[in-house]
Amino acid sequence: MTEPESPKVLPAYAVDGADVPHPNELGAVHLVGIGGAGMSGIARIMHAMGLRVSGSDAKESAALLNLRSRGVRCEIGHDASHLGSADTVVVSSAIRPSNPEVVEAANRGLRIIPRALALASVMLDRRAVAVAGTHGKTSTTSMLVVAAQACGADPSYAIGGELNESGSNAHLGTGDLFVAEADESDGSFLLFAPYAGIVTNVEADHLDNYGDLPAVLRAFDSFVDTIDDHGFVVVCRDDERASALADRARRRGLAAWTYGQHPDADLRLSDIDVTGTRTRYRAHIDGTDHSVELGAPGVHMALNSAAALLTGVRLGLPATKLVAGLAAYAGVHRRMEYIGTARGIRVFDDYAHHPTEIAAQLRAARAVAGDGRLIACFQPHLFSRTKAFAAEFGASLGLADDVVVMDVFAAREDPVPGVTGALVAAAVPPGRGAVQFEPSWVKTADVVARLARPGDLIMTLGAGNVTMLGQEILAAIESRPQ
Repeated sequence: MTEPESPKVLPAYAVDGADVPHPNELGAVHLVGIGGAGMSGIARIMHAMGLRVSGSDAKESAALLNLRSRGVRCEIGHDASHLGSADTVVVSSAIRPSNPEVVEAANRGLRIIPRALALASVMLDRRAVAVAGTHGKTSTTSMLVVAAQACGADPSYAIGGELNESGSNAHLGTGDLFVAEADESDGSFLLFAPYAGIVTNVEADHLDNYGDLPAVLRAFDSFVDTIDDHGFVVVCRDDERASALADRARRRGLAAWTYGQHPDADLRLSDIDVTGTRTRYRAHIDGTDHSVELGAPGVHMALNSAAALLTGVRLGLPATKLVAGLAAYAGVHRRMEYIGTARGIRVFDDYAHHPTEIAAQLRAARAVAGDGRLIACFQPHLFSRTKAFAAEFGASLGLADDVVVMDVFAAREDPVPGVTGALVAAAVPPGRGAVQFEPSWVKTADVVARLARPGDLIMTLGAGNVTMLGQEILAAIESRPQ
């Protein structure tokens, strides 16, 4: 049997075969798209390292305000003059090559690197753990960080969301451990060379870059090949494609450990109980049982915490303290985040933007809703993803009682004729409650508010600006006639 062909690393600004530059070599660094979750975290870490950091973004944000408070120059809009005296330019995957700052950097002959290569740079000289997978990366990364901190460690970290404990998405720690979310969307997670890797699951996604599922599988195969020979990989035994990676790792002599409900898992979960906003289960590892409790609902969250627990143990941290840290975990911004209550109607927000993620979060929300109805307000993210998964989105949203689908959040893509949120709304199975496509952002809050009654739970879902809708919905509920 021949080995699968290695996929191409796709970030537009990567140089084939380029070595990861040491932070000492970067000089003054300018980040184009500095307000993004990953970019702002890298900027924080580089600034904490003593580098001169600047950046630009299309609009003002809390991330920019935070960076400015630390002394980082952040400009609104993109202009060649914003580069100043930069030596290295870091570019977000959302930035196009025609961006005037990128064009100016190329004209000057400056070093231009993608976000992932910049993250790989600040991870050098530390024991890095890269958390990969189609779903669950942010929660798993966050849980491992919080659990390690409970053991007295001070890990560096870079997360695609903000820890509720600290309000931070990145930190330069004093210890040798660096925990980072490894984004597979553009293939750039292959630029890391971590000591350890976690793979939560492997599914078809980001097909605008990969084309098909076999290419996604080849990328994750290659990710395992990037892990240090003296390190290890942790994968979910319950996910067939992720589990196969353990076999691949062992064939090359790399230590591999598994977690899940499967009887053969190295860390086996049992007696999972999801009640309200809490999840409890038993973790069986190395001949010992541990009672684990999380302040986050859902079987998927139990699995994410198990990945963190198993990884922490294999890093040499004490299991009992890791379990205590997981119990204190307060979640991540935009992951089943409570927004507020109006007239007995609760509103939550979640970043879920793939059919599997939506189904998992709606199942978790059902437990929280109790006797109330579950109303889902979903904003599709990217035209390519909407076109590829419209039917699957509809099926997942069918787990709610009522559904409102917004129009597509374009992000980095140009519109595709005929691809709108109406495709998703039409795919929701009939026979439940109301299903409505609402193309107007400003009308959506009123539409959702009219569907809800006391005791119901509303969840906004998506990776775009739907996150801003929660407060609008609460206000619309409060303004309704009694």
